[in-house]
Formats: sequence, structure tokens, C-alpha cells
Amino acid sequence: MDSIIEAFSKAFTLIINFNAELLGIIFLSLKVSGTALVVATIIGLPLSALISFKKFPLKGLFISVLNTFMGLPPVVVGLFVYLLLSRSGPLGFMGLLYTPSAMVIAQTILALPIIASLSNSAIVSVEPIVKQASMTLGATTLQVSLTIIREARYGIMSGVIAAFGRVMAEVGAILIVGGNIAGYTRVMTTTIALETDKGNFELALALGIILLAISLFINSALHLIQKKGMAQTNR
Repeated sequence: MDSIIEAFSKAFTLIINFNAELLGIIFLSLKVSGTALVVATIIGLPLSALISFKKFPLKGLFISVLNTFMGLPPVVVGLFVYLLLSRSGPLGFMGLLYTPSAMVIAQTILALPIIASLSNSAIVSVEPIVKQASMTLGATTLQVSLTIIREARYGIMSGVIAAFGRVMAEVGAILIVGGNIAGYTRVMTTTIALETDKGNFELALALGIILLAISLFINSALHLIQKKGMAQTNR
């Protein structure tokens, strides 16, 4: 019991003293996950709009596949990206394996289906009267689409935040493609796993506390956005 209390005490000391190693790991985690989220959002939002507003063959099947990909196993994504970026792979010449860029690619693949699928659900859930009113007022097709997307903004934001929570807590894919190299590709989740195996519970606990705080912030933000969306719907 005393050893656990001592480990927690040292963990809080690392946090309070802004330990350089701790801050470096946190910064890299936020940088990798943030970059992946931005890329996935840039790709996912237009994709969700295209799915929502356009009719094309096998649209239902495409949406079903997209929904299925929301639960992609991270280790499978990591393996797929590893094969692409390895020396014998089609993108091996780029030399991206075991770099933060490879980690961004893996996390982008994980975040993209979540953003696209939840954004599509939010857009198609907008009341048809919004479209009808816009068309009655003489809006162009683009203006109608933008109006509908604006009405769905809370659902879209919820999807983006959910994707961020997914990639921040991910460990399998980035461990495979990043290699967990100290000072280069070591992020919070992989460091927690490594330091726990080594018995260095102080750093693992400090990172665990920070990760829990980030998760709490993400869930609180998601709750507030969903609450605003419900309030807007009930008007």
C-alpha cells in the first residue's frame, strides 16, 4: 500500500514540476493526434457531404462499410500501414516507417470513418423543412447544402471530438508503425505500456493521470455539444 501511495506521490511531483520528459511525450501525443484529426476532418467532412447529398450506385453498401470501419481494430490498421511503408511495400521509398508521420497516417485511418459516418448521420438527420425553406427562398444548390451542414454542426462536432478521443487513447497501431522510439515516436499510451513493463510506475501513473484528464475534457466537451444540439432541436 505504501509503495502505491509513494508512486502516486512521485507521479504528481513529475506533473507539478513540469518534468521535461513528461512534457515532451504529452506534446508529441497531442501533435500526432491533432494532426491526424485535422487531416481526417479535411477528408471526412466533404466525403460525408458527398454521401449525404448525392445518389450513386451501392450507396447503402458504402455507408454500411463506412459504419463498420468505425470499429477498425487498431492493430489491423497498424499492420496495413506497416506493410505499405515497409521497405518492400509500395510506399517504402518514402522512408516514413518508425516516424511520427507514419503514426499520423495510422491515426488518420482510424479517425476518418468516425468523422465521415457520424457527420453523415448528423446531416441526414436535419429536418427536411430546412431544405424546403432554403429552396423556397431561392437558394442555390450549394447554399442549400451549406445551410443543412450548418444545421448539423453540433452532430459534426460531436463526431470530430469522438474521433479525437479514439486516436488519443490508441496504442496498437502507433506502436507497430512508430516503434516507440524514445524522444522521437514515444507517445503517452505506448510509454504507459512500456514503463509499466519496466516497473517505472511513476512516469506511467503521471501519464495516466494526464490521459484521464484529457479524456474527461473530451467527454465533457462532447456532452456540452450534444446538449446544445438537443436544445437546438427542441426549439
